[in-house]
Formats: sequence, structure tokens, C-alpha cells
Amino acid sequence: MQPGTFPDPLLTAPALRQRFAESPRPAVMRDDAAPERLRPAAVLVPLIDRSDGLTVLLTRRTDHLHHHPGQVSFPGGRVEAGDRSPEMTALRETHEEIGLHPERVELLGSLADYHTGTGFRVTPVVGLVQPPFELTPDTFEVAEIFEVPLGFLIDPANRRQERLLIDGRERTYYAMPWQHYHIWGATAGMLVMLSRFLGEPR
Repeated sequence: MQPGTFPDPLLTAPALRQRFAESPRPAVMRDDAAPERLRPAAVLVPLIDRSDGLTVLLTRRTDHLHHHPGQVSFPGGRVEAGDRSPEMTALRETHEEIGLHPERVELLGSLADYHTGTGFRVTPVVGLVQPPFELTPDTFEVAEIFEVPLGFLIDPANRRQERLLIDGRERTYYAMPWQHYHIWGATAGMLVMLSRFLGEPR
């Protein structure tokens, strides 16, 4: 991270707890192709409190899935009838997808909803996870689980805007290349929301 690009003292577990306790949710971020009617969904943004710094746990979806095959994403999914809150949806889906037990997650708070071009209103639920923990991925949905340093993902210097032509319409979205992974679309957009929530310089 380049000096002065981000307030490093915020990148600790105690500082994150305080930030979420004191700060309002950021503004909604809307995909430029998002429809008006949206289905509710929630994802968990798992922040892993490693000894050498916080990381963000991400998954790579399997290539045969109908929605977003092969893409990098947060664990999560649609709100179901029995879910009493977005937090419950995020924890349930995370447990189903990667085997992370809800008791291992300290919920910090939620970011504003992200409206996607595929028709979802996604609530990003941010949770802190203390190692050690065990993961058991659902191999039908999850091809890979990996971690990226939080400092890298919220540094504006490590993101770019890309364009894609879909159904004759050009869409603009954020992307954050990391090693051989291409983090883009809604996942990158939610990471930008997290960065701004934590005080990214404008």
C-alpha cells in the first residue's frame, strides 16, 4: 500500500468494531444495469483476523453454475422464507457453501444494499472471524476458497474500472486483479463500499 492512500490504523479488529458501532451505513450502490424490481439476497463479507493482518475470505464459484459461473464472490445467496434478517441469510448461506459455523462469526454490521444488474438487492453483512476455524466447501457450488489482504482490496490504487457490452448495452464496473484471480462486478463494488465506509480518501 502506498503511504497516505488509506488510514492504516483502521485495519485492526478493535478499530473495525468501533467504526461499525459509531458510523452510519454508506449510500446504496447501484449497478448501472440494475432493474427496478429486485430480489432480496445477502452475503457475508468475512474478515479474517490473522496475526499478520486482516484478510478477506472469498470464494470462486464452480464453472457449471447458472448464475456467475467461475466468478469470485462472497459466500451468500437469496433470502429464504424462514430467514428473519439479512444476517441470518448471510450466515446460513455461508455455512451451507463453505462450512463456516455461524458461532465462529462476530457480526460487525451491514453495508448498504448493492443493486445488481442480475436483479438482486444484496445486503453485505460484515463479520469478523478469529482463527483457527475449519471450512468444508460445497463442491457443487464452490471451486476454491482463498484470502486476500484487506489492505490490498480497499486501496484505491489497486482497483480499476472496466467496461463490458451486454445485450447491446455497455456496463461499467470495478475490478481488482489479485494474483491469478479477477475480482470484479458486484464483489468488487461491495469492497469499494467497504473502503468508503472505512474512510477512503476522496
